[in-house]
Amino acid sequence: MSIGNLLKKEVRRYRPRPVARAKYEAKARLPSPRELTRKATAELDDRLGLAKGAEKFLNHIFPDHWSFLLGEVAMYSFVVLVLTGIFLTLYYVPSQHVVVYHGSFVTLRGQKMSEAYESVLHISLSVRMGLMMRQVHHWSAEVFIGAVVVHCCRIFFTSAYRRPRELNWCIGVTMLLLAIANGYLGYSILDDTLAGSGVRIGYSICESIPFVGSYLATFIWGGQFPGKYWIHRFYIAHVFLVPLLIMGLLGVHLLLIFRQEHTQWPKKGRREDNVVGSPLWPVFAAKTTGLFFMVGSVLCLFGGLFQIEPVWALGPYNPPVGPDAAQPDWYITWLEGALRVFPNWEWTGFGHTVPWMVFFPTVLFPLLTFGALYAWPWLEGWFMRDQVNHHLVVSPRYRPVHTAIGASFFSFYFMLFMASGDDVIAKFFTVSLNQLVWAFRIGIFAVPCIVFLLAYGVCKDLQKVPGRKELLLPVRVDLTDSGAFVPALDGPSNGAMKEELEPLEVPDAIVDPARAGPVAGGDR
Repeated sequence: MSIGNLLKKEVRRYRPRPVARAKYEAKARLPSPRELTRKATAELDDRLGLAKGAEKFLNHIFPDHWSFLLGEVAMYSFVVLVLTGIFLTLYYVPSQHVVVYHGSFVTLRGQKMSEAYESVLHISLSVRMGLMMRQVHHWSAEVFIGAVVVHCCRIFFTSAYRRPRELNWCIGVTMLLLAIANGYLGYSILDDTLAGSGVRIGYSICESIPFVGSYLATFIWGGQFPGKYWIHRFYIAHVFLVPLLIMGLLGVHLLLIFRQEHTQWPKKGRREDNVVGSPLWPVFAAKTTGLFFMVGSVLCLFGGLFQIEPVWALGPYNPPVGPDAAQPDWYITWLEGALRVFPNWEWTGFGHTVPWMVFFPTVLFPLLTFGALYAWPWLEGWFMRDQVNHHLVVSPRYRPVHTAIGASFFSFYFMLFMASGDDVIAKFFTVSLNQLVWAFRIGIFAVPCIVFLLAYGVCKDLQKVPGRKELLLPVRVDLTDSGAFVPALDGPSNGAMKEELEPLEVPDAIVDPARAGPVAGGDR
């Protein structure tokens, strides 16, 4: 090859290509998104070994019964609670420093209030979407605690807490306790008139604890009530400590569910050693995603349409002034009711006074309540001599004593809930408050006994009623000489049939012995 041809070849080789051709070749060399995802997944799996665990996780089976979604309603309410709480922390000022209000709410202009209450007014009346976010946050707290209570009821009445799920039951009870405590902290830091009354009661409860009460109250409040630092400390516990504990317990709760598998209702094909339902991906993922958006939509609807905690109408907290007919949120009313119906007892000795009228209903009584909830699975297992693993739930009708105990338990706390509003009831019906208090003192013991007997009787009666499937089973009938259809005497009765009968061929016409010819359908 001559030198000239060699130079032409080299020039042609390194000559710039057309732009369109260069783009096409570059695009042809780029991997597709699927290839990129597959390659990234393979690289990650080489380092972490997640493929096997992810496959097991995505194939996890969830039961299809609606009652198993109650726990997810609580979880998604908690998610909305956290998201709206993050928004509110951007504007809330946790300070007890006294300022003079000059905001947009004309009625309160010129009044002295804490910076915390002023920031709540600013969020509610001046920040765009602030009022809705605050109300969605409050409604989320109400729904979260309510969903946890209903979920615990489902677990209790279906006996889903039995071995090996005792630990998970205790985790759920702990989350309920933390949720109630965080709800109290949350509405206390608003520092309005209603919140200040609740904080004052909390201070008195701390002081009622023998020997350490005064030191504990001084540590939390920073001195004599109203103290100097309680808003800072309540705020840190409300937005940081308690939510982290709930998140951690929720994670452990879900891990134990995946480890121990779900319980399920007894049915054909369901045994103690299997789970019948839908896999996590894609069936259950679609269901739970839709449930999340439903819960979020309902909470946003509540926050936009239904007013809750109008702080501007309550005014700033003033210790000498208390609100009329003040009521706490529903999840604390049982403590308020116990405080109102307990007798005015106290004990003095060794230089100390124990105010039983405060210490027992607000300290010992909650300890006994949650202690009983924690100990119930082990006490029942010991009493029933039941040390076998259970993965099938039991209908409440087949455990009448257990169901009656649960019903009487809730009726007891319902009476305390009603007693928390004794002043409102007495004013509305114009009855004596003292007589109403005595009625509640008798009722909190009489009503649970009556409910126990009623629940036990209903369960025993329901055991005699055939199940829904049994009611659909056919009953064999015979045609009498008079043309009437009656149940066969030698055939199985409704509810006692073990398997369905084969259908018999229906003749075109029925011959009546009393008549000469066949009887047509319209002549019978």
